[in-house]
Amino acid sequence: MAQWHGISRRKNTGGRRVQARSKRSTEISTEKQIAFIGESKNKVYRKTGGNCMTRVLSENMISVANPKDGSVNRVEMTNVSENPCNSNYVRRNILTKGAVVETKLGNVKITSRPGKDGVINGVLIE
Repeated sequence: MAQWHGISRRKNTGGRRVQARSKRSTEISTEKQIAFIGESKNKVYRKTGGNCMTRVLSENMISVANPKDGSVNRVEMTNVSENPCNSNYVRRNILTKGAVVETKLGNVKITSRPGKDGVINGVLIE
């Protein structure tokens, strides 16, 4: 559900504020988009000024950077093992920045923002 980020119609004292205008579409925030582990799905949103934003709805592959040898591999994710954002996201396999996922190479920490960037990148944890 979208949230409205405009000026409140009430003052700090509780009195009503007289507004000479209605709500603007620019004051409404975007919907929360959650990325899951699963079959690959993306969604493209139109932003202000005609710009586009790609969001990940679900994905099962991740680009893993190995800091020891500098290589980057694309491997499959199995499940989320840790998520500092919310402990309930581990059970639901929700991907966020900072989440630790299990792959065949080992544990990988997600460094990109799947709900904003449209890609999933990570760094191998030793």
